[in-house]
Amino acid sequence: MKTVFADTSGAEGQGWKSYFPAALVNRGPLIPVLRFSGPIGVVTPLRPGLSLSTSAAAIQKAFSMRGAKAVAIQINSPGGSAVQSMLIHHRIRALAAEKGLKVYVFAEDVAASGGYLLALAGDEIYADPSSIVGSIGVITATFGFPELLAKIGVERRVYTAGPNKDTLDPFLPEKPEDVERIKDIQRDVHAAFIDLVKERRRGKVDFSNEILFSGAFWSGTKARELGLIDGLSDARTKMRELYGDDVRLRLVSAPSSWFRRRRSVFAEGGALDFGFSPGGLAADFISAVEARALWSRFGL
Repeated sequence: MKTVFADTSGAEGQGWKSYFPAALVNRGPLIPVLRFSGPIGVVTPLRPGLSLSTSAAAIQKAFSMRGAKAVAIQINSPGGSAVQSMLIHHRIRALAAEKGLKVYVFAEDVAASGGYLLALAGDEIYADPSSIVGSIGVITATFGFPELLAKIGVERRVYTAGPNKDTLDPFLPEKPEDVERIKDIQRDVHAAFIDLVKERRRGKVDFSNEILFSGAFWSGTKARELGLIDGLSDARTKMRELYGDDVRLRLVSAPSSWFRRRRSVFAEGGALDFGFSPGGLAADFISAVEARALWSRFGL
């Protein structure tokens, strides 16, 4: 018995492709896409937030995809934890060097403060003309209620081992030495942020322009003029421009189920908490307020 293979090279022979997944028949260049959205480091049991522990698995998967030509990252974040921003940044740069892949970053509504620090992980950064970009600074916000307890007849008792353990206690009067201590820390964090901008945007930014590091933020259009980004575009448009119309953009997501998120946090060294206490719900409420405050700074 002789086996005959049908000729599928012509237009009439392309019908067989409809029986297979597009990923198997479309062999255009592959670009894994990571998406970082939301405040950074605002993590509670019910709100996993954006941190290294919640994003490490997706980052590793994106850079490990066979045949990937580059990695694209979409960012929509008003910032948050300086430490978590730096940890994610370093993980991306380490894998980019290890795998020899170029990284393209695309800002959406906001890439500001820690969100811009994440964007600096890109070899090239793009944004929409109306995106909010920048806010290269450090902020600490708290409240003060030094007279509230006396007014409602409550006595608060605080015992410390170490004279500075009650620094910035909201129920104690503010002390100048506490404020100066916090400002010292802020200056160190700000200096690290500035150094990273200078390293990653060398030759693209006029670093003598002091307003760059004032905490100000700008539209995508102005950010391009200042050299904070490389151009105005979105992921699909830019990737098609660079890799052709048949480029394949494949979104790589972090674990989505509650249990898998908890397991991911545990695997990265985080605390695993299966409890749903009133304190946990209160923490989630505070987390939501903090997140809302971060977005509202940029009119969102």
